[in-house]
Parts: sequence; structure tokens; C-alpha cells
Amino acid sequence: MKKKIGCGSQVEGKLKWWQLSLIGVGCIIGTGYFLGSSIAIKATGPSVLIAFLLAAVCTFIVFDALAKMSAQDPQKGSFRSYAKKAYGRWAGFSSGWVYWSSEMLIMGSQLTALSLFTRFWFEDIPLWVFASIYAVLGIAVVLIGTKGFERMENVFAVTKVAAILMFIVLASLALFGFLDEGAKQGVPRTINEVFPHGFLGLWGALLYAFYAFGGIEVMGIMTVRLEKKEDAPKAGRSMLILLGIIYIVSLSLAILIVPFHDFHGNQSPFITALETYRLPFFPHVFNGAMIIAGFSTMSASFFSVTTMIVTLSEDGDAPALFSKQKQKQKKLQFPLPALLLTTAGLIVSIVLSLLLPGKIYEYITTAAGLMLIYNWFFILISFHRLIKQTVWDKVKQAVGLLLILLAVSGTLLESASRPGFFASLGFLIVISLVILKLRHKWKEEEAAS
Repeated sequence: MKKKIGCGSQVEGKLKWWQLSLIGVGCIIGTGYFLGSSIAIKATGPSVLIAFLLAAVCTFIVFDALAKMSAQDPQKGSFRSYAKKAYGRWAGFSSGWVYWSSEMLIMGSQLTALSLFTRFWFEDIPLWVFASIYAVLGIAVVLIGTKGFERMENVFAVTKVAAILMFIVLASLALFGFLDEGAKQGVPRTINEVFPHGFLGLWGALLYAFYAFGGIEVMGIMTVRLEKKEDAPKAGRSMLILLGIIYIVSLSLAILIVPFHDFHGNQSPFITALETYRLPFFPHVFNGAMIIAGFSTMSASFFSVTTMIVTLSEDGDAPALFSKQKQKQKKLQFPLPALLLTTAGLIVSIVLSLLLPGKIYEYITTAAGLMLIYNWFFILISFHRLIKQTVWDKVKQAVGLLLILLAVSGTLLESASRPGFFASLGFLIVISLVILKLRHKWKEEEAAS
């Protein structure tokens, strides 16, 4: 049996729910967790665990809503299609383009991070060389098709989980005194030790915890591949339970081993936690794991944004060229113009990440990350309109919306992320102006049909 999905390619086979869970783990565990969690720890101390718990709760609520919509009405455009169905063409247009543009910018920062990780071994090679190599490999992942992408993400997921489990084992041995020459921080015993920067520190750190769960959008796009669409919520629950346990246990051990003020944003907290012990192999192994994690999330982003541009084109919200498939392109997973557009966007993002001053590009990528969370907001309000809700559903939706608002508003408390918040508003204003420009054309098309 063959099933037609995404951009109209033919792909064989269907996913079991546990396979989608593995893909979710592969798409989500990335540099946002391996590296970004250091920034969160620095901002809020041991209470970072509360930030990650709140982020996990919100992620569960958002994916549960997306999965229920997918089970009732499978759509290859996923959240963009549901936004359009719930609120009209403007909502689908804005959701799709916000997602595409934000992911393109984030991919540039991911490639830069991958290049920096690789220079751990090859110090004299320029960053652009590694960025170009990883970009080509990412394109290759897309070209091998949906089934190949699924297999690779499964392998990446197992590799990343194995690396974190290795840290958990080593950190546990260190905590109980089986490894020498390391200093233990101990369990925080007072409120001031748990919240060294108060509630405002926790509030400002929420966004970084949310980043560690980014990637559920790819799972939403992949739900059309499920053998049983009603298994989508179960796949999400299993994936988030696994992620939640891994995240909380590993971060708890890191905090117990090292004082929180010893962490810094340009090094993984897990390397920081064990660098005082005689484990010369660990930085190399974990650096490899971070490269796999970053490449995995970058490839997943490339796959999903290419799918998104095709569905936008099919719905008339992008030039028709991007969904046309010529006879000679049959073996490609996506129409060639869509691949070329995403590749061009990726090249621009790489150039920006390497040429712009660090702070300016950091502001842009922070804005892009915020725009992903804005799409989570759209998912919840679309669920409200498309699915008949129980009282419990309404409670979950209210909690999810509140947590999203807290994470977004928390960026105003941090000087490093505040410019990114205003930059994200700038992106939204530009997209809104484009929508105002196109509304007259859309009305004419509706009248004609």
C-alpha cells in the first residue's frame, strides 16, 4: 500500500505510535537542551527544574490539542491548516509563513552552533566550511524521502538518549563518591538557595525551558503518517513522559554536582558538571552527542519547512511554482523549486549568522524562537474552535495559554532576550502588512469561486 502525503510524493508504509514517539524525541532533543539549559540554570538556579516542569506541562497541552485535531481531521499542513480552518485564510497564511521564516533563521543559528562544536576538534578550520558541510548533509536527509528521514531520526533519538543516560550514570557515581576530585554542591535547603534570583529569575528563564521542547510542530506534520490517527495523543504522551524524565533527572544531577553560578551559556551544563573529574573521554563523547543533536533538529526543521512551503503553495498562499512536480522530479521527496527556496533561505541564514555581530543575530534568533511559540498559541485557539471541548479541555487550554503568555512576557525581564521580543513583534507587523495587501485579492478569488 502507498499513501500520498505532504507534497504529493508517494511513500510506502505507515507509522506505529511508538515510532512517532521516537521521531519526536529525535526532533526535540537538540542544542536548546544540551546548550541552552545552561542559560536557564544561570538565570534561575535550582528552580530551573520548575521551569522545565512548567514547559513540559505546556508542551503536553499544546501537542495534545494538535494531536486531537490531527486524529479527527488529518491535514498535511498540520497546525497551519487548522488555523486556516478555524479563523480563515489570513490565519493559515500567517501561521505558515511565521513558522517558515522563524525556522529558517533558527536553522542558521543551529548550523553555527554545529560548526562551533566541530571546531572543538578542528580549531583552525573556518566556521563557514563546517556550516556548508552540515547544510549539504541536511539537504541530503530531505532528499532521501520521508521513510529515510524517519529512520535517521530514530537512530538520532537513540544516540541522544544514550548520551544523556551516560551522563546520568556518571553523575550518579560522582554524587555518591565513586569518582574522585570533584566538588559536590549538595541539595539546596532554603528558599533562597532554590530561588537565588527570586520569582523574576524563574519567569525570565521560562523561555529557555520552552526552547528545549521545540520540535512538536514536526511531530504534528508527521501525524498524517500514523497507521491509526487516533494514536496521535498516545504518541505525544509517551514522548513527553520520556523527555520529561530525562530532562529533570539529568538537570537535577548537574545542579547537585556543581554550584549553579559555575554554569555559563557557551558550554553544556553536563560538560561543566563533570569537567572537574578525571574523565578525559567525556567531553569528546558529549561533544559528538551535541553535534548529532544539533544536526538532527536542523534536519527536522529543514524537512518540516519544505513541507510547509509546499502546502502553502498548494493552498495558494505561496507561488504555485513551489508545489509543481515535473515528471523528471518523481524520485524527489519535494518539488525542486520548494527545495531550492528553502536551500536559498538556509544559505542567507548561514551568511547572516557568520557576518552579523553576535548580539544582533542572537536577537533575531530569539525573535524567531518566540514566533514558534506564537504558533503554539494559534494551535490552542484553533483547538477551541474546531473541537468540541470538555470542561477538562477548557481548563488545560487556559493553563496552556497562561504558560505561553508567561514565557513570552518573561523575555521582557532579561536584557539579553528583550530586544528579541521587540524584533518578533516587527516580524509579525511585516506579515500583517502583507496580509492587508493580499486581502483584496483573496476577496476577489472568493467571489470568483
